[in-house]
Amino acid sequence: MLLFPRGHRELGSQTTLARGPTRRRRALRGFALTGLALSGLGLLALPIWIAQSRDAKSEPLSQSERPSTADELVLGQSLPLSGPSAQLGLDYRRGAMAWFDAVNRRGGIHGRRIRLISLDDQYEPERTLQNTRHLLGRQDLMALFGYVGTPTTKVALPLIEKAAVPLVAPMTGASLLRRPELRMVFNLRASYRGEITAMVDEMVRDANHRIAVVYQDDAFGEDGLEGALVALRRHGLKPVMTAKVQRNSDQVGSAVSRLMAVNPNGVVVVSAYVSSAALATAMRERGSRAQIMNVSFVGTKALKQAMPVNVSNGIGVAQVVPFPWNRWIPVVAEYQKLMRRNNEDPGFGFTSLEGFLAARLITDALNRAGPDPTRESLVKALESIRDLDLGGFRIDMDRDDHQASDFVELTFLGSQSWEP
Repeated sequence: MLLFPRGHRELGSQTTLARGPTRRRRALRGFALTGLALSGLGLLALPIWIAQSRDAKSEPLSQSERPSTADELVLGQSLPLSGPSAQLGLDYRRGAMAWFDAVNRRGGIHGRRIRLISLDDQYEPERTLQNTRHLLGRQDLMALFGYVGTPTTKVALPLIEKAAVPLVAPMTGASLLRRPELRMVFNLRASYRGEITAMVDEMVRDANHRIAVVYQDDAFGEDGLEGALVALRRHGLKPVMTAKVQRNSDQVGSAVSRLMAVNPNGVVVVSAYVSSAALATAMRERGSRAQIMNVSFVGTKALKQAMPVNVSNGIGVAQVVPFPWNRWIPVVAEYQKLMRRNNEDPGFGFTSLEGFLAARLITDALNRAGPDPTRESLVKALESIRDLDLGGFRIDMDRDDHQASDFVELTFLGSQSWEP
């Protein structure tokens, strides 16, 4: 994939553009801060242990029922590890495990190791609900970590809040996870509203004013649609049309026909890669040259791999973490090193880097929570993180603000492959 900044410095097969409002001290500094020493990260002395092997996709329910030992801290997650959207969950978890395994090799957090229980939900809410009930039934569960998706996470929120178990770094930018009354949710990534604002601003700047919105028919898509309407209103615009697509489906014929009928020159897509790839491919085959823009949840690598060669050229994807191939950013250099150690084919990408950064966040909080942490002390530790530099990516939270980052960049796919 090709990424180069708006100033036309080529790096490969994508283009990046920093966008989004600066929020306190943290919004866009991550990409610019490249000279910080790795030795100052501090967290490398906090090892973590994962019960599964590096190649394991999930821990079976029967194995997850094994009681923890005295030197373990238990984290649980529900995410797609099989099915049409599996690549998102697999990549996120690979990135998290690269950090967890590295920290594990140094002996544990205050002498205790972490056991991560990863349960497959296939990006289907009912399975997420079942997995969450199973995880919350464990008396030894310290926290939930790295859920993937809006409709899946949404159904679990009432259970999570009632049980007063923190959920750290869900992979969703939905507004419903950013409501102030949610005391147990701690978000790493920027919101979809921030991503879509950057996308619409860029299209309008490039004189693409006939903008359509295609969205997934669930809570994720509905949140994105509302964000697109708000972003368009800022420019005195309305969408030329809106269309729904189904979750986990490549059946997009109706949406494509409606798009071609109105001939937009810009399309905001709020969906996972299965639907988005099918939509973009069909539009290009029918001659559309519209600027197609996707929110970060689409999964950049998965999106590109799901389309024929050259079809992806010029398609935009918003990103909420720095460029995973830029080794001048210290945290990215560490990510690359540990991904190589954990995998014969490291397969760098935005989703795995997000998982890596999420693991960094929760290990910092667990270290702050002390040698005998509780759920309550972990919540206080998360709320104590102030302007923390992970090595070119800053996070910042407090009691009334559970959003760690507002980092947003725009990237544009190309036909080449660029790897370090």
